[in-house]
Order: sequence, then C-alpha cells, then structure tokens
Amino acid sequence: MDTLESLVIARRLCVPIGDAPAGSHPGWGEVAARQLDAALLSVGFKCSAALLDRLARLRGETVVDLGVRVLAAVRHLVGDHVQHNAYFLNFPKNVPDTIEFWVGLLREALLDPVAATRVQSATLNLLALPGYGHYQHAYADLLAAHAELIPLAGDRVTMLELGGSLESEARELYFSLAGSEVPLSAEDLTALRTLAAFCADEPERIPVRENRAIINEVRLATGRPLLVDTVTDVLRLACGCSGGDVTLSERTRFRSFRRAERRALLQALDAVATPAKLGDVPRYQEQWKRLGERLHPHEYPHLPRAVQVFEVARGVRPARSFDSRVEAALSAGRTGDAVELLGKAPGALLRRLDHLLRTGSSASAVLDAAEKAAAVASGRVLLSLREHLQNRLAPAAGRVFANRHGRAWATADARPPIEESVVSRAAAILDAEITRRLPDLGELIVDPEVLDVALPLSGKAVAPGLGMLPRGSLSAVDGELLRFFVYWRQAERRTDYDLSALMLDASYGNPEHISWTSYRNGFAEYSGDLTDATDGASEFINIRLAQATRSIIIPQVNIYSGEAFDEAAEAFFGFMSRDAEQEGLPFEPRTVRMKSDLRGAGRVALPLVFLRGDDGAWRAKWLHLYLKGHPGFNQVEGNRVTASLLVRSIVERDHLRVRYLADLLRQKGSSGEHTTYIGLQAPADLPKGARVYTPGTLHELIPA
Repeated sequence: MDTLESLVIARRLCVPIGDAPAGSHPGWGEVAARQLDAALLSVGFKCSAALLDRLARLRGETVVDLGVRVLAAVRHLVGDHVQHNAYFLNFPKNVPDTIEFWVGLLREALLDPVAATRVQSATLNLLALPGYGHYQHAYADLLAAHAELIPLAGDRVTMLELGGSLESEARELYFSLAGSEVPLSAEDLTALRTLAAFCADEPERIPVRENRAIINEVRLATGRPLLVDTVTDVLRLACGCSGGDVTLSERTRFRSFRRAERRALLQALDAVATPAKLGDVPRYQEQWKRLGERLHPHEYPHLPRAVQVFEVARGVRPARSFDSRVEAALSAGRTGDAVELLGKAPGALLRRLDHLLRTGSSASAVLDAAEKAAAVASGRVLLSLREHLQNRLAPAAGRVFANRHGRAWATADARPPIEESVVSRAAAILDAEITRRLPDLGELIVDPEVLDVALPLSGKAVAPGLGMLPRGSLSAVDGELLRFFVYWRQAERRTDYDLSALMLDASYGNPEHISWTSYRNGFAEYSGDLTDATDGASEFINIRLAQATRSIIIPQVNIYSGEAFDEAAEAFFGFMSRDAEQEGLPFEPRTVRMKSDLRGAGRVALPLVFLRGDDGAWRAKWLHLYLKGHPGFNQVEGNRVTASLLVRSIVERDHLRVRYLADLLRQKGSSGEHTTYIGLQAPADLPKGARVYTPGTLHELIPA
C-alpha cells in the first residue's frame, strides 16, 4: 500500500487522505501540518491551502505518519533521498586548473614511498594515482564548508494538492495510464501493472496494445475473458505473464504455464488466428517457437487455428504478411494496388504517405485515399503525420531516428522533395479531421509557458521524473547559474560515469568542453571525477550563463567503464538553476528544476540541450536521446560530431506543440459551460470543477 501511495503522490502531485478521522486534540494536527509544510518547503514543495486545512483537522500522530511518507516520496522525486558529495570540497569555488590538478596528484604520489614505485614505472596511469577518483572528505565536511542556501522567490515551489481516498486517486491514475492514446514508458508500464492489480474497474477503451497486455495479465489470473483481437496480443500477454517485455523489443524467457493458463491462452489464440492474421506470426517467429514449447498446442486438437499459429512459426505452414504484399506491389510499380491494400489498414497508409507521394503516381488519388484513412485512423497517427508534414518543405540538417529506448542515430536526408501544394492539401486534411475529433473543453485557459511544450506523441523514451517534458519541448531557463548533476550507485561492478558538457557556437562549431579532462574555463567548473560508486557518487558542472561564450550547451553522461544505466542500482540526471547570490551546497533540492532516471542501452546520455536565443535568453530543449557509444572509455571528445548532428536535427525540427492544439480548440469554439486549464502547474484560483491538464496528463489531450 505504501508503494501505491508513493506512486500517487509522485505522479499526481496530490496527497491521498480520504475520510481519515479528525483529531481529538484541537491544535495538535495544525502544528504537525505546519511542521510538514516547512519540511516540504526545504525541498521545493508546499501544501496547498486545501491540503493544509485538511491536515490541520486530522489527529497529530496521523499527520506525522503521513508526513514521513509524503516527505520521502517527494525527496525521491527531486533526488534528495541520497547524499550528494563532491570531489572538490569547495565546489564551485577553488576548482583547480586541469594541469595544476594532475601535477598536484603526481607530487603527492612521489612523496608517498609506496606510491612512488608505481609512478616510476615505464607507463604512468594517471587514473591510478592515489587519491584520484575517490572522495577525499566526508559529507559532513562538505556541509561545514558551505554556507546555508539563501532562499529566494525564484526557487522552485511545487504545490501538493489535497487528494481523495487512496482508492479513488489510484483509480484516476490507472484510468489515465491504461486509456492513454500514446505508448507509455517502461516506468509507466510498471506503474500500470501495480495499479491493475489494485483496481477492479477498467477504462472502456484501451487503445495501446502494450497496456492491454498488462491488463490481460490480471484478467488471466482472475479467469476473466481476455481482450485480444490479433495473434500478437496473445504473445504480448504471454511475455508479460513471464516477467518479460510486452513491447516485444527484447526476447522473453517464458515460464511454465498452469494448465488453466495454457487453455485460456490457446482459446484466445484460436479465436483470433484467422488466415489473414497468421501473416503477423513470422515477425516474431522465434518467440512463437519458444512459446509453443510451453503451451503444448498439440494437446488441444479441438483448437485447430491455434495450432496453425505454431505451424507458421516452425515454417510448416506458409503465411504471407500484409507488409510483404504491400512491398511487393510497390516494388513492381503498382502503387495503385499498394494504396488499395493499405486502405484496409488506415494507420499503415498514413505512415507510408510520404513514400506513396514520392512513387510518381497520382498525388490526387493518394491524397483521396489518405482522406478516407484519416477519418478512421488513430489521433496519434494523425498528429505524428501532421508534425512530419510541417517539416517536409524545409531542408533538414539530418534525419534522426530513435527507438523506443531513446537510442538515436542520424543520417543525411536524401528524400526527393514533395510539391508544396501537395503538402498543404495533406496538412489541411489532417487539420480538419483533428479539429473534428477535439472535445468541447468549454472556456479554455492556457498558460503561455506551456505553449511551446511538445505534444507527447510517444512516452517510451521519456523516463518519468520531476519537471519532465516531451522530446522537442522548449522551456525557459531562469536564474544566473545553471548546474547539472548526475548520481549513480553501482550494483556489482566498479562503475565510472562521467558528467560532461559540450559547448558550441550558434553555427554548431567552435567546440569546447568541460569534463574530467578539462576542469574549468572562463564560465564553467567541473566538480571532479569519481571512478567508483560503491556507496554512490555525484558529479556536477556549474555554468555562469551571463559569462558564457558559447550559445549551445549540451550536457551528457558518458559511461567510461562498468555497468550500463539500466544495470546500475540507481542512476539519475538533473539540473538546478539559482541566482548568483545563492551559494549553498552543490546540491540544493529547492533549486532543482528537472530530475529523471537514466536508463536505456546506450552508453552516452543526452537528456536536453540549452540554447541562447537572439534575445539573450536561455531555453532548454528536451532531447531524451542516447548514443550507442563504445563498450568502454566514452568521452565527450569522442562523440562531438555525432552529438552535434543529433542535437542540431532535434533543435531545428518544428515539433507539434500545445500551441497547435490550443489554436484548433479556439477555432472550433466551445459552449463555455465549464472551464479547462492547460499549464505547467494549476493555479489556486481556478473555478470549482475545472479540468486541469499539466505535463503529467498532456497525453489525455491526444484525440482518439
């Protein structure tokens, strides 16, 4: 239950209280509530007026117990649940020059009789010098060396609202995730699994198949009918029940299924395995073979179509996929036949629209088919295509491809152009259909700061956290000092992560970097390199924005050696901003603007980029990208070209933002009978019953 409560607090930013009994000692609950509010403020959170009033009417011991759990949840959200020490005691002050630092270490080693023997060897390994890569002081020494943070009005204050009962808040979160129109991140899928086991109800519509697989796990366990309409739905369910990947991007080691489970899975498979759908089997041929070894379909001769699925997987029975038929038509130059085939799969037709328009066939006929497809395709496909089209006419620095884990690569754009009139008509078709599907949101209030937030067309690459925005979003950077931080704790092997920053001019040239090979320049300082994280390690980069001589700053985390991001016991990145007069510790939770876990198979993380505009103001653009990198010894100097091209491609891409939907909603008009607010955080003066959309619930704005 504590896990569920923490999940609700972190995701919904509300405290579930429900009908907890009032206190018997007047004033005791109020004192405890004020103390909790003060403790929350120290980490950048605050109780809303309604929450504070409700807490004040509870029993004092209830408030204390609840407060401990709430404080733990928000401290974890902001990254304050661990101690952030720094290699250099007085960071960002007194950071030595890089050469000066190494000379000092070498001098100390020569004065040590034991270490001197190693220094005098033919090959000198600077990283093996005594004192390098390990904290030289305790965390208590760091506390004593730094002045207390001076609170300022610009510090982040995230409001915690009063929630209903834990059951009702969990249900709302469950419905939001399960009914999402966009694919969820791995963390959200884990949260959905937790909620599905707790909540008895289900949303009427579950459009994303990965979500459906997780909900089917509960249905299978309770003996309820399964929600499947393709053979792949059954495979996803089997993977989920085995603790595997419901997205099917990784192989699953299937467990042994009970007889009742085998029967239910095979019955569901028999119901959907029509000849047309058998063509989906070869795509996951090996996984189907392994599943057949666990389900024993030969024991169920009365389910012949289920048996045929495994015959196709073994190559005994031929089955031609839908995609192969389309590709064959296109290869033979029969674009009309391909369009006719794709008309049976509207989403597939729209995803191939650019290709179809470049085949030399009648653009008018292709657009007529696209108009019919748009009427029934999903809203997410319409919005994705709309974003693609608005970037089609402008030359791009490169085409970026990113998989579900955020692993990215870029290539030159060699596609032939499409006539502007064709692109305009296609965009008009999509605009009309998207507008038709938008609901009546009543009186619409939109915070100007949310207009440049990108629409969340996929959440797979975005790990949930504090202040997270979808890839391509732009947000203002306040404060005079910008400070990146990374924390990691190794699980089994010695692990060395390196926080670095690549700095470029406005034309993406004239590179400069801050890292363990370059400790400082005229406007930035590095906190020092740590090479072992048995008990956890933190690294920081401090940047004085007003003095910056570069317009583009790309923070990155390189895995130099050891465990990958998703193998470490814990790994997260974030950034803080503060004013020049705010000294404080290297890590101050109330100045944290963003914090999120690091994950993925890449060896170099590119979370976001900071850009200085023509007006001199700094903005952050969200990347959520990972480079493959090398198995070891990754450094910022080694990925400069790749990182620059990837970042430039994202920065120069015109992403579909909240502004687009807001304009369509205003053009459509509304009844005005209720109020809808879209913003980064809900204000306190909204009318009662107002519908609120914040970054955590923006996916609910994507039309079905």
